[in-house]
Amino acid sequence: MSAVNNTNFNLFLLTGIPGQEDVHLWISVSFCLVYVISIVGNSVILFIIKTDASLHEPMYIFLSMLAITDLGLLISTMPTILGIYLFNSREINFEACFAQLFFIHSLQLNESSMLLLMAFDRFVAICNPLRYTSILTVQTIDNMGLISVLRSLTVIFPLPFLLKRFRYCRANVLSHSYCLHAEVMKMACSDISVNSIYGLFITFLTVGLDLLLIFLSYVMILNTALSIASNAECLRALNTCISHLCAVLLFYTPMIGLSVIHRFGKGSSPLLQTVLSYISLLLPPLINPIVYSMKSRHLRAGISRALVKCRVSS
Repeated sequence: MSAVNNTNFNLFLLTGIPGQEDVHLWISVSFCLVYVISIVGNSVILFIIKTDASLHEPMYIFLSMLAITDLGLLISTMPTILGIYLFNSREINFEACFAQLFFIHSLQLNESSMLLLMAFDRFVAICNPLRYTSILTVQTIDNMGLISVLRSLTVIFPLPFLLKRFRYCRANVLSHSYCLHAEVMKMACSDISVNSIYGLFITFLTVGLDLLLIFLSYVMILNTALSIASNAECLRALNTCISHLCAVLLFYTPMIGLSVIHRFGKGSSPLLQTVLSYISLLLPPLINPIVYSMKSRHLRAGISRALVKCRVSS
């Protein structure tokens, strides 16, 4: 289906990796592996934390929330990405597209919130260890998680309705394998200034604020750690933050880069946009379980205990 400038249409065409259409089936193998490893990894994290009572601590409860969010992102993108590479299914109607972008953006904002909560957990653990358990009670953690989810849903909820009011008559070919607000709104032949302003408002109010608070948390963590007389204790305290720092860098770096390209990089390479988009959505769910399993001694012990139980029962 081709798009004509003054012709209305009722669906979009998704795009895989530019110029690689002949090897889509082989590329699909890589994506299938990424999805399988990511889903299994995050599911294992959830199972171990749920079944091992020794891991019912704030740090691991926040990690389980992050794993749930990552699973949601995988489920939101999997149908269209695998549909393109396995079956060359590129068409997506407006309702499905708007629903997909709602879930993708909501879950991304929720992941940003989870990373902020995990930074707060590390801040309390290192800067105020004697009050750690009294500050981060189960009720407090539940409330923080609920507020994060409600914030994400509330700020993203208007986006599908803002997009529905448009008439679409420009090129209907999207440059990604899934729908994003910043790209879909450019397909409209109406004034998109409200959507553009609201999108920037959301970015600065949520992701920008979260990133600033995470940065301030680590400034105070570093200040506290450096004030510890023992070098060994200082390194031990900072070592507990490495997994979280990796998760922060994995999530924010490609996300910010993709956002800048969408808004200001009109002459940027389509291949660069595509690669960044896949890194932004698929790399954190893939790497987070691996990093946390490698760096957390208690989590590794929980996985070992679960494997021993499986062997004994079999």
